This record gives sequence, structure tokens and C-alpha cells, in this order.
Amino acid sequence: MNKTNKVLVVVAHPDDELLGLAGTLCKHRDAGDNVSILILANGEDSRDTGANAKKRLGQAGRVAKKLKAKLYLENLPDNQFDSVPLLKIAKLVEKVIFKVKPSIVYTHHPQDLNIDHQKACEAVMTACRPMPGVHVRKIFGFETLSSTEWQIKDFRQFAPNHYVDIHKYLKEKRSLLKHYHDEMRNYPHSRSYEGVEILAKYRGLEVGLKSAEAFEVLRSIDF
Repeated sequence: MNKTNKVLVVVAHPDDELLGLAGTLCKHRDAGDNVSILILANGEDSRDTGANAKKRLGQAGRVAKKLKAKLYLENLPDNQFDSVPLLKIAKLVEKVIFKVKPSIVYTHHPQDLNIDHQKACEAVMTACRPMPGVHVRKIFGFETLSSTEWQIKDFRQFAPNHYVDIHKYLKEKRSLLKHYHDEMRNYPHSRSYEGVEILAKYRGLEVGLKSAEAFEVLRSIDF
């Protein structure tokens, strides 16, 4: 990873940034890259009981500090991104892209079961439309446990073609996820600590590594 990289992660909810690419973000951090994280909703407001947006956003702040990342927060309606015009979401993403000027953007896979994930990806692709002078060179879609693997198993399902070795960071990924402990579930739920480790090892097996995070290249431009 080039030390001059400016990286932007665009996610729907606090914890998505870790489930999808905690190890990769640790690697960017240790390479000296400038990392920014945009979270579009608090992940709490759609819940019938026990919602605590302040607590969840505080957890996101502590995670960002550990990753040495700049955190941007928006307040879109949780699990209702389809009720918001795509243009509005894209403009929120554009605003942060204008500030950060990233060369690499990570976001959700476009076919995730979660509607907020789908719309976040659409907004990123809209905001990063390939026009002259645009800074974004690479866009990667990541998988989010308890959403990506629940998609319909057809030709649109997550098909990784880019892998990052995270064996060195797998323990730290688990440690970081403890900040969102309330969002984790007991095994064999996929969004469990065991599930995170199993997926990392499985993705590693696909490419001859001990542990990996997998991505789908949504766009890649080389100069």
C-alpha cells in the first residue's frame, strides 16, 4: 500500500466498517495512509426497543480513534434509505469526497440484503462517477456478515476478486469488534466473533493465505 493513499470508507451503520474491512483498515493505518470513515445512519432508530444512538455513535468514535481515522457522521433514517432520494444520499457522499479527495473508496456490495447497504453503494457509485479530474481511482465492495451472505444465491451474489492478507490483524479485528459487542451474536450466527474468524480463514483459503478480507472490484483505474 502506497503511503500517499487517501482512503474513504462509506458505510450505512456503525460496525459495518469493522465487519467488512477492519483488518484492511488496520493495514492502511500502519502504512501511514490517511483514512476517513463516513457513516450514514446511527443503526439504532429503526429498533422498537432499546435504541441508543448516542452510545452507538460513541462506539464509532472510539473505533475511528483506534484506526487513526477521521470520522464523518450523517443521520439518514435507519433501514429506510429507500425512502430518501438517491440524489440526497449521493450529495452527502460527494460532500465528504470533496473534503477527503480519496484515491481509494470502500463501500458495501450492491446486492446486500440490507436496503441501506444497497443504497449506500448506489450513492457511492453516483458520487464517484468517472469524470475528468476525479480523484477516486479504485472502488471496492466488501462483504458484511448477516447481510451479504443472506442475499439470493444467483449470478449477482458477492464474487470477490481482490484479497487483502489480514493474518497479522485478525486478533485486532476481533478486539475492535468488542467496541460493538451489543451488535455481535452467539455462534452459529454469522455475525459472531467465531463467524468473523471463520470467514477470514475461508477467504484466506481461497488464495493461499491464513486469513484474508475479500472485496469485489467495482471500478479500478490505473494511470
